[in-house]
Amino acid sequence: MNVLTPLAFAIAATSGVSTMPPVTSTGPNPVLPEPQKALLPTVKVARATGWSGNDAPTAAAGFAVSAFAKDLAHPRWILVLPNGDALVAESDAPAKPDDGKGIKGKVMKKMMSKAGSGQGSANRITLLRDADHDGVAEQRHVFAQGLDSPIGMALVGKDFYVADTDAVVRFHYADGATQVAGEGERIADLPAGTINHHWTKNILPSADGKALFASVGSNSNVGENGLDAEQGRAGIWRLDLATRTLEPFATGLRNPNGMALQPDSGVLWTVVNERDELGDDLVPDYLTSVKQGAFYGWPFSWFGQHVDERVKPQNPERVAAAIAPDYALGAHTASLGLAFCTDDAFGAHYRHGAFVGQHGSWNRRQPTGYQVVFVPFADGKPSGALEPVLTDFLDAEGNARGRPVGVAFDGHGGLLVADDVGGRVWRVTPTAKQGHAK
Repeated sequence: MNVLTPLAFAIAATSGVSTMPPVTSTGPNPVLPEPQKALLPTVKVARATGWSGNDAPTAAAGFAVSAFAKDLAHPRWILVLPNGDALVAESDAPAKPDDGKGIKGKVMKKMMSKAGSGQGSANRITLLRDADHDGVAEQRHVFAQGLDSPIGMALVGKDFYVADTDAVVRFHYADGATQVAGEGERIADLPAGTINHHWTKNILPSADGKALFASVGSNSNVGENGLDAEQGRAGIWRLDLATRTLEPFATGLRNPNGMALQPDSGVLWTVVNERDELGDDLVPDYLTSVKQGAFYGWPFSWFGQHVDERVKPQNPERVAAAIAPDYALGAHTASLGLAFCTDDAFGAHYRHGAFVGQHGSWNRRQPTGYQVVFVPFADGKPSGALEPVLTDFLDAEGNARGRPVGVAFDGHGGLLVADDVGGRVWRVTPTAKQGHAK
């Protein structure tokens, strides 16, 4: 058996190099080329360097950006409470000793370390308070700690919920509190284990507050760990808060992260990271409405009914049932955060449209993502081309000064952006009268 060095692994795959501009893999009808096969996957990771001094990403025309908070430990997700306090999950991957064993696994761990991940998790939620509404959080409190790679957060009445990597945990919340008491009550288990390939778990209250939607990513790229390892994964679950029972809401979603209810329709939407190793231009990550009981293809097919021949055994019946997503966000962009605009300060163009945090590629020859983008909506559906809002997270040498993740509106005319590599939360505000420069 041939044994490749880590260096050879990292540079060997060249046949999947893109010949298409990234914009072609966005929108409701993206260009979908033939899959590219290579002996080894493309790996191109932007080295994490962080921000210097007052450096910041670039806001699009009609917007300004400033630092809401600095010196955070890998901030990944944001929840804004009714009183305006911003909760930030400072989190990184848990121990998962069986994820990617062997030479490939060692290389991937090295590459993720280069990208600014895998350095240990703070396992806490920090409360940021901007009491004078000047756009800078002057107060910082440890709101909850001793968690297990937390990401998703939700407030339902006086109950504060956290999605750890392996469970949903409940705390009591008092209005204006700067911390919660106790360790919290474990109300539902979520799939985890020693592989736990996609470890981030998100939660979102249903419109009636009686349930939480819980997103769970797959345990592999395309089922290479065996389909038995995918039980309860690659989908969105509905957790009934009265009975504490979990039921599948939608399946075949490889790695759903951000979730939000679209303001016009009330329909659940999510952003999904799609599969790798089919070339630079496949498969597009996407934004989609989520239909109860629907199947979205993973692992048997992608972007509807395009069969993935790598999956064994094949399942033509499931492929025939697969639904194509609504809107492509570009291949390998690692789209994670999602927030619909309900802030009138952003103007009519942005009203009820979707802001998406794109963490950035690590397996594409020409980097893509590393930005916050906007998808306009009309009548509850996407209605135009993707628009960059916050860019230049990569420097001129291709290093990652930051990587945007979760996004949330602060209720005071700003969009908050969690930047895990940069250790900051950015605040984006409109400067043009209508929030959109012509």
